[in-house]
Amino acid sequence: MEEHEFQCPYCWESISMLLDSSQSEQQYIEDCEVCCNPIQISVQFEGQNLVIFRAENIEQ
Repeated sequence: MEEHEFQCPYCWESISMLLDSSQSEQQYIEDCEVCCNPIQISVQFEGQNLVIFRAENIEQ
């Protein structure tokens, strides 16, 4: 597990989350712990190294 910090695409608050590097590519939805809006999270690892991280708002 790797801790990663990023800004919420809705409220711009800093958020920290644990990422699982055991799977090379992942996509999921996580609610912001501050404003509760849904964030589309996309990550890609090469080995144990995080190479891509995206946190995007979900148009509603």
